[in-house]
Amino acid sequence: MTSSHPIDTLLRRRIAVLDGAMGTMIQTYKLDEAGFRGERFASHPRDLKGCNDLLCVTRPEVIEAIHVQYLEAGADIIETNTFNATSISMADYRLESEVYELNLEGARVARRAADRVMANDPARPRFVAGAIGPTNRTASVSTDVTNPAHKGVTYDQLVEAYTEQVRGLLDGGVDLLLVETIFDTLNAKAAFFAIEEHFERIGRRVPVMASVTFIQKGNDRTMTGQTLDAFLISISHVPLLSVGINCSLG
Repeated sequence: MTSSHPIDTLLRRRIAVLDGAMGTMIQTYKLDEAGFRGERFASHPRDLKGCNDLLCVTRPEVIEAIHVQYLEAGADIIETNTFNATSISMADYRLESEVYELNLEGARVARRAADRVMANDPARPRFVAGAIGPTNRTASVSTDVTNPAHKGVTYDQLVEAYTEQVRGLLDGGVDLLLVETIFDTLNAKAAFFAIEEHFERIGRRVPVMASVTFIQKGNDRTMTGQTLDAFLISISHVPLLSVGINCSLG
């Protein structure tokens, strides 16, 4: 991260406010299967209700409205609606081929919302963070009780999936990247590696944020057994703007 990024200027003056949950806001619209599909995916062979990331393409006005609500409520940073927008997670819906577009449009929708609000309040900058979720697989924990070496996904597969996601987010105009809801640090390391490789490939970089989640109340460990201290040490090589905690302990 370069010291000249506008987010640095803001953080030297005050605390920046991140937006809130996207999924629960989407639920308030009570969209049915047809509402998620739109015309483009009307004949798609899999059920698509609940595929929130798809709404960036089929119902962008809904996602933009949610972004605007958070911005008008005081958020300085909004997250793109791309939490599950990797080929690994989208395989459940047979939407692997749409992943780049989901991220591209997710970034563009959030960018429109931020620019729209800033047009009415140009003195206060707003930032778009590309949301990069953990996927629905773990690279550290065996998914076969009879074979401890068996994993649901490999490191290389994660890097490939995250690279595609990062490319779409950056092409869509995000200001930051947020690797969030980290439950498996190896998954996160794959995301950070993909990000750094892509930065080198395109010759520019944006600030990167991280947010971990804990599931064991009392000893504050991740799903893969790491304490907070261990997690921080594990990612200490990554140049991060911030490290946070989200979706933890109920």
